[in-house]
Amino acid sequence: MRLDDERESENIGDRRGDGAGGGFRIGGGGLGIGGILLVLVVSYFTGFSPSTLLGLVPDNGQSTTQSVASHKPAANDEMATFVSKVLADTEDTWQQIFRESGRQYHDPKLVLFTGSTPTACGTGSAAMGPFYCALDQKVYIDLAFYQDLKDRFQAPGDFAEAYVIAHEVGHHVQNLLGISGKVHAAQEHAASEAQANALSVRLELQADCFAGVWGNHADKMRHIIEPGEIQEALTAASAIGDDRLQQQSRGYVTPETFTHGTSEQRVKWFTRGIETGDPKQCNTFGKQSL
Repeated sequence: MRLDDERESENIGDRRGDGAGGGFRIGGGGLGIGGILLVLVVSYFTGFSPSTLLGLVPDNGQSTTQSVASHKPAANDEMATFVSKVLADTEDTWQQIFRESGRQYHDPKLVLFTGSTPTACGTGSAAMGPFYCALDQKVYIDLAFYQDLKDRFQAPGDFAEAYVIAHEVGHHVQNLLGISGKVHAAQEHAASEAQANALSVRLELQADCFAGVWGNHADKMRHIIEPGEIQEALTAASAIGDDRLQQQSRGYVTPETFTHGTSEQRVKWFTRGIETGDPKQCNTFGKQSL
């Protein structure tokens, strides 16, 4: 990605090395997206929703607010600089898109952490992979996740890493538009866990599409994507489909437990976003078939 001349975001905080880490880790490294495998398996056998297991929705319905000091990443931290520049690019893109539709975009914060960290949604863990907390409007990421993306899922590359950030920012966009709130309310009244999961799939696929919308606008405005890099994001999207993760973890799939969509669906909706650049084309809730 061509980011050398791009600005860095002011909305990034670094909690690494502040004593807030030390969460569940295996083999000396953060579980990252591989932890999703464990969550899916535990969810399947216990009946608890993945969002509850991940701590994104506190079981008592009350948020946990804890104040943890953050500092700016070191200037020579290349990975943090990359994340900061991608975040800044999402800010510029969504500010313009919102402005064109007569809305105001409020930038999310992004927090770098190691192992685990307090959030307004409960304790965030590296085992969750990158995640967004709507209650504090922050994206959280343990950078060990990117090593998992390369090693476990063979999805390396700058744009694959940028796609991950853009997907979480997509959840922030959903929050600002009131979409995620409506979906969570509908999940609470769902007749079954399968119906609640189906709503989660639509929410996640829309975030994939929004990530594609960002890529389209960012490249048109700032020409940041180099030849072949779109395929990196498509590879990452395919690698983290529910069907592929379940097949890898237990040798078979149960579609009614899907919460993020199949590999094919994730690729399809990211592609729709990056080809059209139109958020209106990301209405996964208006489609009978995904």
